[in-house]
Amino acid sequence: MTDANQRDAGDGLAYPCGTPPERGEAREIAPGVRWMRLPLPSDSLTHINVWAIEEHDGHTLIDTGLGNEDTIETWRTLLAGPLAKGITRVIVTHLHPDHVGMAGWLTRRSGRRLWMTRTEYLQCRVLAGDTGHAPPDEAIAFYRRAGWDDATLESYRNRFGTFGRLLSRLPASYRRIRDGERIAIGAHEWEVIIGAGHTPEHACLYCASLKLFVSGDQVLPRISSNVSVLPGEPDADPLAEWIASLDALSRRVPDDVLVLPAHNQPFTGLHARLARLAASQQHALDRLHATLREQPRRAVDTFGALFSRAITSEDASTYGLATGESLAHLNYLVNRGKATVKEDDDGIAWYRAA
Repeated sequence: MTDANQRDAGDGLAYPCGTPPERGEAREIAPGVRWMRLPLPSDSLTHINVWAIEEHDGHTLIDTGLGNEDTIETWRTLLAGPLAKGITRVIVTHLHPDHVGMAGWLTRRSGRRLWMTRTEYLQCRVLAGDTGHAPPDEAIAFYRRAGWDDATLESYRNRFGTFGRLLSRLPASYRRIRDGERIAIGAHEWEVIIGAGHTPEHACLYCASLKLFVSGDQVLPRISSNVSVLPGEPDADPLAEWIASLDALSRRVPDDVLVLPAHNQPFTGLHARLARLAASQQHALDRLHATLREQPRRAVDTFGALFSRAITSEDASTYGLATGESLAHLNYLVNRGKATVKEDDDGIAWYRAA
């Protein structure tokens, strides 16, 4: 049970919305704005928050949950109950399956459109197209370069192409949303604010009149967003994009908003959270740089400098996320002249402090 005024000591955040809604409940947390939770099959993240904004002829939905039968059953309960008025449109913040997974099912059922940024929609279509295929040689070389051994690579081969199985078929067209666009939803105007780093073109929504900010995965209160380099763009610098996004959000969104994140609970104290995330990131980069001073390291050798718990290849999903995040930090240092990288004769990359 969460106290309605719970505050985490020392972090400047408060959680004024009380206990989360039960499955099938749509809790009103601001005029016409309802908070719902959908289940996730994970021990670390058991739910995703999704939002409904009431209009005269239905509800705008923001994010949709993972594409599976458990989520479908929850949506059926919501659409037969608190959301029986119907759906006017489906807005998705970004391409990850827990956000876009049910977008196709909901848009086909309602006859309404999917609203999404262009990069997120198109990249989602590309990743879904990998379903059932073997991983490309470039992906195997990418993870071998990072230091994966043969057993871990074989596990990756066996798991590759599962992205599309986590979502219902996307609609073949969508309505593009852009940074700075203002969307009338019900009685209020919402501004699209684009972030990057976690994904390439992540959409957040800010309503000045209601003092609400839908942050998706761009700002979370209790965990940090994964920022990874992926095989399709091995030279990417997503950490620089994410740090720039934190700074932009602190300038574009005032501190007096109620933040509606994709995970954990709605909170106040946006600017304190942004500052804490930025400081934590700098500390991680400093630790990594110090580690690279000791001796050359592969990406998989840097986990101890970046993560508070042990990362092993037995947990394949976490190992992959940790590899991508380590590469994001290493690319950041290399691109700023603070580290160098050299491949050995086996194609494995070794990093050292410049």
